[in-house]
Amino acid sequence: MEALLHPEYPLDPFIPSGAQPVYWVGPRHLAGDDGRPFDAVADTLADLGWTSLTIVRGRRELDEAPEDRQVLRSTVLFISPDTLRWAQWVLADEPFYLGDLPIAWQVSARPDASTPLAQWSAYFTPDVPGETLADFLIALDARDQPVIPLGGTELVLDAVTAHGWIRDIDHPHAGATDPTFNSHLSLGEVPPLIQDADPRALTVAADEVGRPGWQAWAEPTLGAPCLWSASFSASAPHDLVSAFASSLSSTAPVLRRVLPESTRERLLRAPAS
Repeated sequence: MEALLHPEYPLDPFIPSGAQPVYWVGPRHLAGDDGRPFDAVADTLADLGWTSLTIVRGRRELDEAPEDRQVLRSTVLFISPDTLRWAQWVLADEPFYLGDLPIAWQVSARPDASTPLAQWSAYFTPDVPGETLADFLIALDARDQPVIPLGGTELVLDAVTAHGWIRDIDHPHAGATDPTFNSHLSLGEVPPLIQDADPRALTVAADEVGRPGWQAWAEPTLGAPCLWSASFSASAPHDLVSAFASSLSSTAPVLRRVLPESTRERLLRAPAS
């Protein structure tokens, strides 16, 4: 059944002939990235004035035409005007995996320009809603000091419970889930290869649990592959994770032309024209 989620949202006035239909869709955390994991984020960063650098690695023979060049890997790096924060599109550059999903974006920040090392990093796979990642980056851009912690873990949990999410029964101060138990937010063990400059994160033995970091994921079907996942290193400021969590759990619908196969039947849809 299709129902208008928020009548106050204006309808899309015009869809060109032959174009895919556009829908207002909810819930946001199951709506995917509209098949635009790069564009939606890149447009936000461009609007914020971040500089983009493209690195293309490939192989070309001396007598080879430009169109025949074999591009092996490519990376797009966006850097903030103060150079203290950056976002890297890594999906095309031999990405590592978060669970069973490849990393699409890595976002990092450092305390000052004297060090090349990131104080914290966050990782996002495809199908993280573009609006959510954009809101996280806008919050990061607005920070004068992108690595100084502001607030505690309750900021993150309060952000989602304000939108109807439920605290984890066993760990009420470290986790929450949406009312349908499809998407989850948890403060716990950080997956391997998540970069953080805290020495305690670098010296953890193989049989030890390091500093906890925030993890988020959508698992529409128990035991099946996740729709998306996100990971924040231990030093990621809670207020920035809260901005991500608030947007993720928002009840405001989002525009979509492309719906994820795994959640298509779980989404409420209202035609945008």
